[in-house]
Formats: sequence, C-alpha cells, structure tokens
Amino acid sequence: MARTASTMLPLGTKAPDFHLPEVVFGKTISLATFAGKKALLVMFICKHCPFVKHIQTELAQIGEDYAEKDLAIVAISANDAIKYPDDSPEQLKAIALELGFIFPLCYDETQETAKAYTAACTPDFFLFDADRQLVYRGQLDDSRPSTDKPVTGKDLRAAIDAVLAGKPVNPDQKPSIGCNIKWKLGKEPTYYGQS
Repeated sequence: MARTASTMLPLGTKAPDFHLPEVVFGKTISLATFAGKKALLVMFICKHCPFVKHIQTELAQIGEDYAEKDLAIVAISANDAIKYPDDSPEQLKAIALELGFIFPLCYDETQETAKAYTAACTPDFFLFDADRQLVYRGQLDDSRPSTDKPVTGKDLRAAIDAVLAGKPVNPDQKPSIGCNIKWKLGKEPTYYGQS
C-alpha cells in the first residue's frame, strides 16, 4: 500500500465531463445526469483500499444525510481490475449494495476520467459548485486507519454545507491521503508537482 496524497487540483477548475457505466444498474452517468444541482461531489474510491474501508460507512452516511439537499454525488473507481479483482465492477456492485449507497458508483475502465480529474489516491474528493467550478479538494477529515481519531467527515461536510448555503468554502484545505490509484501498466500519469 503506497500512501499517496491528492494532487490538489487548482480551485476554480471546471469539472471534466465523463460518461461512465454505473455498476448496479449499468446506466451511463455523466455530468448532465446531475444538471440543476447546486453542488456536485465526485469521489474516487475502490473496494480493497484500507483507507476507503476506514471511511466507507461515513461515505454512505453522507449520501443519506444530503439525500434531500441540493447535492449530487457520484463515486468512481478507476483501479486496474485485472490486477486488483476486488475492484472489478461486480465487486464494486456488491459493496455499493452492502453499504446501501444511494448515489451511483461508476467504473472507469479506461482510467481517463481519473486522469482528467488528476485523481491520485483512494479516497480522493472533488466538490464543485453550481457552475461546476472546483471549490474543495482534499480530505474527508483527519481520521486515518492508523489513528484513533473518529471518522466524522467534518472537512468535506463543512465544504458541502458552505456551498449549499451560498457561502465561500474555506480555501485552507488539506490533501486526502490514501492508496495510490492502481494504474494499468504504461498508463501511469505524471501530474504537475508529482513524480
């Protein structure tokens, strides 16, 4: 497990479009799916990563807590499912059903969507406003599998609440830490500032 930090994509970046299959029903999901929502949360996750396992119940809870709010959520897994079969669409479907995700979980087989978002780790979070401009990227909260800090989602929740209230999001944001995305051989991106 390689501890990897998120790239901290510049705030104000427009959300890249994507067209990905959702693993439970097979429906294609894109930015247009969430048209009209005041905020959009894009989460890069997977099934096998201990960092994701540590917070997966909170991710499901965020979906529940904001179900009646003007927030759209989509989760995406981009890991190489050949080398990491736990992250195959079938396994992702199983975890989505087990955790009761009420938001779509998509599979990015080509890994092009992960690259477009400069996703580097699981979990990696990107929150966009009504104009689909990036207002938050970073950690869920300070909790990690190796710490005794409780999983609260406080950093991400504060950003979501600010956007929904029409207030500016605190620009002091800490990167997410997690397992590196499992890139296919020869597909590893080199993001600015990363080697």
